[in-house]
Amino acid sequence: MKLLTYVNYGGNCAEAFRFYEKNLGGKIVMMMIHGESPEPNPNVPADWKKAILHARIDIGGTSLLGADIPKAEPMKSVYLSLMLDSVEEAERVFAVLTDGGQVFMPMQETFFALRFAMLRDKFGTSWMILKERPQG
Repeated sequence: MKLLTYVNYGGNCAEAFRFYEKNLGGKIVMMMIHGESPEPNPNVPADWKKAILHARIDIGGTSLLGADIPKAEPMKSVYLSLMLDSVEEAERVFAVLTDGGQVFMPMQETFFALRFAMLRDKFGTSWMILKERPQG
């Protein structure tokens, strides 16, 4: 069994996944637009033919799935959590993801982490950035 996360975007899934590929070291494995579907959906508006039907990007040992969905809303109670290997990388990723986004908790040291932050990026995806405190 494997648990994956599927994120809905309001028309900018391709832009978001390309951004994550460039800035988070991800690799887009699959990206299909509605117009390429072998079973076209007659309910898809003409201006959505170039919107993403299904995409997959591998980031940090897991896959993130996504699509463009009319009337998609930003995440409200779910966060994608990125566990970084260094304080410097956590700060770099925080800076990249907050550009044009919204910070809920600024990057800071906590009792459980050398760096921790919570934000929503410009694509509507909510993130927790974490560089854990060494145990022991």
